[in-house]
Amino acid sequence: MRIIAGKYKRRRFDLPKNLKARPTTDFAKENLFNVLNNMMDFEDIKALDLFSGTGAISFELLSRGAAEVVSVEKQYAHYEYIKKIAKELKDDNLIAIKGDVFKFIQSSKEKFDFIFADPPYDLPDLEKIPEMVFKSGMMDKDTIFILEHSSKNDFSSYPEFDELRIYGSVNFSFFTLKND
Repeated sequence: MRIIAGKYKRRRFDLPKNLKARPTTDFAKENLFNVLNNMMDFEDIKALDLFSGTGAISFELLSRGAAEVVSVEKQYAHYEYIKKIAKELKDDNLIAIKGDVFKFIQSSKEKFDFIFADPPYDLPDLEKIPEMVFKSGMMDKDTIFILEHSSKNDFSSYPEFDELRIYGSVNFSFFTLKND
């Protein structure tokens, strides 16, 4: 795993063999953050990384100045890895939560400036994630929500849908609330 930009730029971390994540490719991550750099200022934002996996998106956000990143991951080994890297970076702005993303979305009362979700592409309830996030109260009119998914999914019919970006086999659907 490599951090692309910011205060931890060029830092590399070896992934343990026991992690079963499909991390966002460096190519896709770099292109995604190039787009996001033109949409938002990362300084002092409050971000949410759902299905965190290796924490690559969380650490990229921290490196770029996010004030707080909540990283939600169900798999124990992944959660422990995220905590280990945050400790190595000596960054207290990461809140790692070991838990079910769907339960977190239903119970969270916090608002976020940026929400990223990278569920397993074969997750049976993947199609339900956008609607759950929209109805959760975690977004306001300025919140950007991005869902990573395969080409099998199409979210363009959602009123909150803004655009689709494709980088290789990685698809990112961008959403914002149209009414609050």
